[in-house]
Amino acid sequence: MSKSDKFENRELSWLDFNFRVLSEARDNHIPLMERLKFLSITASNLDEFFMIRVASLMDQVNAGYAKKDIAGMTPKEQVDAILKKCHDFVDVQYSTYGRSFLPSLKKAGLEIVTEYEKLTPEQAEYVDTYFKQEVFPVLTPMAVDSSRPFPLIRNKSLNIGALLMDKKKKDTIDFATVQVPSVLPRVVTIPSEHENCTAVILLEQIIEKNIQKLFMNYKVLCATPFRVMRNADLTIDEDEAADLLIEIEKQLKKRQWGQAIRLEIEDNPDKRLLKILKKELNVEEDAIFKIGGPLDLTFLMKVYDMEGFDRLKEKPFKPRQPRMINPERGLFEQIRERDILLHHPYESFDPVVDFVKTAARDPEVLAIKQTLYRVSRHSPIIASLAEAAENGKQVSVLVELKARFDEENNIVWARMLEKAGCHVIYGLVGLKTHSKITLVVRREEDGIRRYVHLGTGNYNDSTAKLYTDMGMFTCKPQYGEDATAVFNMLSGYSEPLAWNKLSLAPMWLRNHFLALIDRERHNAAIGRSARIIAKMNSLCDAEIIEALYAASAEGVQIDLIVRGICCLRAGVPGLSENIRVRSIVGTFLEHSRIYYFENNGSPEYYMGSADWMPRNLDKRVEILFPVEDPELQSQVRHILDVQLSDTKKAHILMPDGTYEKQDQRGKEPINCQMIFCEEAKKLAAPFTF
Repeated sequence: MSKSDKFENRELSWLDFNFRVLSEARDNHIPLMERLKFLSITASNLDEFFMIRVASLMDQVNAGYAKKDIAGMTPKEQVDAILKKCHDFVDVQYSTYGRSFLPSLKKAGLEIVTEYEKLTPEQAEYVDTYFKQEVFPVLTPMAVDSSRPFPLIRNKSLNIGALLMDKKKKDTIDFATVQVPSVLPRVVTIPSEHENCTAVILLEQIIEKNIQKLFMNYKVLCATPFRVMRNADLTIDEDEAADLLIEIEKQLKKRQWGQAIRLEIEDNPDKRLLKILKKELNVEEDAIFKIGGPLDLTFLMKVYDMEGFDRLKEKPFKPRQPRMINPERGLFEQIRERDILLHHPYESFDPVVDFVKTAARDPEVLAIKQTLYRVSRHSPIIASLAEAAENGKQVSVLVELKARFDEENNIVWARMLEKAGCHVIYGLVGLKTHSKITLVVRREEDGIRRYVHLGTGNYNDSTAKLYTDMGMFTCKPQYGEDATAVFNMLSGYSEPLAWNKLSLAPMWLRNHFLALIDRERHNAAIGRSARIIAKMNSLCDAEIIEALYAASAEGVQIDLIVRGICCLRAGVPGLSENIRVRSIVGTFLEHSRIYYFENNGSPEYYMGSADWMPRNLDKRVEILFPVEDPELQSQVRHILDVQLSDTKKAHILMPDGTYEKQDQRGKEPINCQMIFCEEAKKLAAPFTF
């Protein structure tokens, strides 16, 4: 088989995932405002994809790099295929917005004004007054002529480009631009001509129609909104960086002015205006997206947050008290009795926050050690770590400064923790620390005891309400020894000769996974029971995929739950007929990583922070931990089984590489996320021990 027959291209597979998110926006069975949110998410997803993945490929093309990926495509071939598919994607995005959302919203009592000329006299007067009083003082028009060079257009900023003709020199046409100020609300509520109806207009429309007031001595020939996407992939030479924190701060400033990789402009622009933008921004023709609607659909999240439309939303789910934790008893006491499993967001993240807060105030706690990758803007965990240091405890925190798009936030937290007296580590050179682990060292009557929390998701109390993740508390000595070894390795150069329970990347996690897969292959070959169930965000590691193909060939039944990228081809005769792949896209973002291996009737369960991707296995510090308690194993298996039975939110990967939702005729409609919500409500109380 050729590479393209065996593997799917990573970037095109990601675009397929964004199409699956878009399909949720187009599903009429979902409440209108929830569909609106999905459409907004597809826009923010696409922005990040261009800034990082497409930008990286364009760098390779510009450098003359021609090595093929696992699907046999060169960087140039990938860029060409991506841009073609992205144009198709944007067309569907905007047809969904214009043909479906605008009329549906208006019918529901929310009118998004699309044509300035259709404003009533009352509305026009209101908008003109709003421009004069609120908008005009904030604007900074930038003209371009022989004395004023083309201005730097910031990454992702929304701008209005205009062609001007001097009223005195009518043979001269100049270019000018004005940035739509992000400090003002983009969605502006205006008086409605109908009772029980809300009308809004976008800020750029107000500016565009009043732009003549910014250039009084000129005649505005045309004005068109445009937006530039730039390369935001930071390049940091950690070996040469004397201070990683300062170096990242420098690179963050450059992110605003990286190479332009995509130009979005409203449909049917003036050809002269487009020619100037294309030349000055140095963008290729196929990287220009002519948009039939408002640029940057992320504004729809602001529309979603508008008051008065709760009837168009799903009833919000409030995470429940975890069934294995009694809030009336001390958490350390309960962890001593047994391992505790948490399933977020169905079960509250509060016990994890309380774990750190309690440790910070407990006089018997000697030390707290934690890795932080992404945290919330007002993180209670950060506050507790600072309090712990002020209380005289030994506090060590690894803050990963290279967490993409959270670098600035993490720099702020790192400085605050250092000021509070914490020992702050910035990670290992050349590696991102992506593991999720907390260690609390406590003095007790029978000696020192180590309490450990291990998870699949970030220590972020905000995203814990939106992402599905797993976590486990334990104080078993072998986990505690390994946790201590992890932090010693991160803070110094100490690495133990052997590990008890934890498997770490980049040291030997890859080989551990390959050995587990190969064991299932061997068991199937000699007639023993063999099965693999694996849930993750992405699957694109060629060596892992080849091992799965080999296991499938021996008869191992393999079920993969892969939310995003999947480079494996499923159900292909002679290659993967025993492999099934499903992607679940629902209300919550599927984020947990769970791995099940049948092991001839003695199943093993693992959870961790790593996907089956080269970056996770080779370029990051990741932790995989076993779940050994039989009751906890039963809970994990139940979670996997329910997800495998989903008939509403699961998209099935077909042998030709496309994804299809299951035909639900004659089947009970099963939404796994809603089942977990209902179970959490039933199992939250009373407490049984």
